[in-house]
Amino acid sequence: MTISLAQTSDMLDPSVRRVGEKLACLCGGCKNSVGSCPMLGCHYATPMRERIRTGLASGQSDQQIVDAVVKEQGIQALVTPPAEGFNILAWIMPFIMIALGLLAVAFFIKRMSAKRAAASAPDIPDEVLDRYHDQIEKETSKLD
Repeated sequence: MTISLAQTSDMLDPSVRRVGEKLACLCGGCKNSVGSCPMLGCHYATPMRERIRTGLASGQSDQQIVDAVVKEQGIQALVTPPAEGFNILAWIMPFIMIALGLLAVAFFIKRMSAKRAAASAPDIPDEVLDRYHDQIEKETSKLD
């Protein structure tokens, strides 16, 4: 397989990279965007870069090109899902999970410290404590 000069220049063209950064490379071999796919001759990114270049040359805006690709390929063609509808969960769920994790840790620490406090202070009747206190007073008075 030979790589043409046009294919490598598409990778360097800033306008193609700008639009390509909004689209995911769906080749299955990488997790990059079309604009940053490092594979020379990628069966998905190379034709998509050419499509972006011809779209820009014909006067289409960046968003028109992206919208046309999403219309054909679906929402998975985008690098990041739009923050609307059900997709908003992709943006919110990490924060919810972090908050739940912090609550679980706080609950665990509170529960363990309550058990430790209960174990360190046994219930001793006051009469027994008074007897020991009197015994300590007698013995310390002998030391003087």
